[in-house]
Amino acid sequence: MYTFNPGPSQVYPQVRRYLQDAFDEGWLSAPHRGERFVQLMRQTIQELKNKLNVPQDYTVFFMSSATECWEVLTQSLTPTKSYHLYSGAFGEKWYEYAKALRPESIGIPFGIDEVPDVYNLPGLDEKTDLVCLTQNETSNATQLRDGVILNLYNRLSTNTLLAVDATSSMAGIQLKYIKADIWYASVQKCFGLPAGLSIMLLSPKAVERLRKVNERSHYNSLTAQYEKMLNFQTTHTPNVLGIYLLSRSLADRAPIKQVHQHLQDRATKLYDYFDQATQLTPLITNPETRSTTVIGLQGPPALIDEVKRRALSQDLQLGSGYGTWKPTSLRIANFPAIPDAAFEQLVQFFAREFA
Repeated sequence: MYTFNPGPSQVYPQVRRYLQDAFDEGWLSAPHRGERFVQLMRQTIQELKNKLNVPQDYTVFFMSSATECWEVLTQSLTPTKSYHLYSGAFGEKWYEYAKALRPESIGIPFGIDEVPDVYNLPGLDEKTDLVCLTQNETSNATQLRDGVILNLYNRLSTNTLLAVDATSSMAGIQLKYIKADIWYASVQKCFGLPAGLSIMLLSPKAVERLRKVNERSHYNSLTAQYEKMLNFQTTHTPNVLGIYLLSRSLADRAPIKQVHQHLQDRATKLYDYFDQATQLTPLITNPETRSTTVIGLQGPPALIDEVKRRALSQDLQLGSGYGTWKPTSLRIANFPAIPDAAFEQLVQFFAREFA
């Protein structure tokens, strides 16, 4: 069975061995205050920075999910309000989480085939603590290119931090981390690991801000987490198994430049194929806003159901549409853990049954 569900997604086959090793090596009951765990954290963070080209002066945090990151960023880095640009359900949910805690927060939606004009954003002022982008919108298979993020970062005032949700792209494509203050992602997508762990990266500017705000009202407040991370520790019992699996997986992975090129080549072939050869068509018509790591296809609801049903009968699990697009679309994850053989089988399936 191959799963193309965009999360939780297909895990690397090596995870079976990592899990057995974790049990045999005693990691499932390892104390998280001991030196052995500290060494694991140190090693995992260095491997993450090396393999993904994360700047050495960025601070790494481990949390439970991207959803937790939404809340933590509002609690600890948003004294007044945040500003959210979004084109899909997950960007909108981030805005809703923020607005529940900081009612002055602003949400600006844009279309799925639209590139937002970052030089003409209504309501963005110097009282904005955080500007929030979803780099890869999993719900509708859209993506913001580097240029959009770079231009927005360059035009923000010194009082405003830029935060980027890279949940379905981090570890799949090469990201220019230096051009945003905060990045985060969950591991159940491009990292090819079981759900239950997320990664947050903070720039020195963001760390300076959290120390100035000094928010300490929650168990996961960033100030306390930062102080613990200086010694490769956590404020609460972490997902030790998840961190161990991440460490093992990163050690076995190719550098992000190589992974990025592979996924880009595969995405290009898939879009070229679906643009012309099947009864379904790409959900996103503008090539500039199409995601590299999640391919969306659209069609009548009856056809979508039929495609998913027949694919499943041939051990190919396609991802359902999400939110507004649920009845009329499906999603195909183009994540590193899914082998080329799976995509060859998928294209053959469409050529045979839905050309």
